[in-house]
Amino acid sequence: MPPPVPPPVPPPAPAAEPAPHHPVRRPGRTVAAALCLVLGLGLLGGAAVGTWLGDDPGERTATGYAEARALWHETPVDTLFPRTLKGDGAGPGGADRHWTRIAVAPDGDCAGAFDPLLAKALAPVGCARLLRATYVDETGSGVTTVGLLFTEADAKGMRTLRERFDREDLQRRTDLMPRPYAARGTAAARFGDAQRASWTIRPLVDVPVVVYAVSGFADGRAVGDPQPAEVAVLEGQTTAPAQAGLGHEAHGIADRVERGLRRIAAEGTPQDR
Repeated sequence: MPPPVPPPVPPPAPAAEPAPHHPVRRPGRTVAAALCLVLGLGLLGGAAVGTWLGDDPGERTATGYAEARALWHETPVDTLFPRTLKGDGAGPGGADRHWTRIAVAPDGDCAGAFDPLLAKALAPVGCARLLRATYVDETGSGVTTVGLLFTEADAKGMRTLRERFDREDLQRRTDLMPRPYAARGTAAARFGDAQRASWTIRPLVDVPVVVYAVSGFADGRAVGDPQPAEVAVLEGQTTAPAQAGLGHEAHGIADRVERGLRRIAAEGTPQDR
């Protein structure tokens, strides 16, 4: 049974102009070498690794989570959200994709960033910081907002959230779609709630982060039949999001941002190396 609808949240503030993050230098971490193994497993399996490696797994998990939670402040925006993303074979039928970043939202809290039901579903892990960027495809017809929600949860809290999403299939519910970041003066200026076409939400367990992406048409058309990306990418789908490849857009961009985040968490930020 879907969770009860929570009290309404304040509407999102008007979109601010893109603003980069300013990196802060910190000392290098001694766990970086060991974490490279974690990176390899995470990328090959496409799934969460679970714990950080170390002499004391419990202590390393807590330490790794604390360090990963600070990555939003330490890492340059161009590292978290590259200016361009290359998606070899990421489009329908294995076609190559190429995306260009057109806007970065100022980092902030999660107030107004999610619809009420999704905000309630994510509430148990808290919101330490929310980072968002919007990309446009090479044809200029599709726009996608990708987000990194850095949570306040520990490993157990993230596992619990992931298990709930998997058990209740929350990532497929249309009443739990993320909201886009519609930056003024860009191809995404008309990318509002009604334009949401396809999306993916991924609570990670090896880092305290929820990765999500939501895509839509750049021309501002409303979408009456939004479809989760994991369904829209399947062969034989006839919905507008599937036919336009918007499921592939959300899925492909989220994949690449997630991989980059795992690499940063495993190796340390560029300033550490």
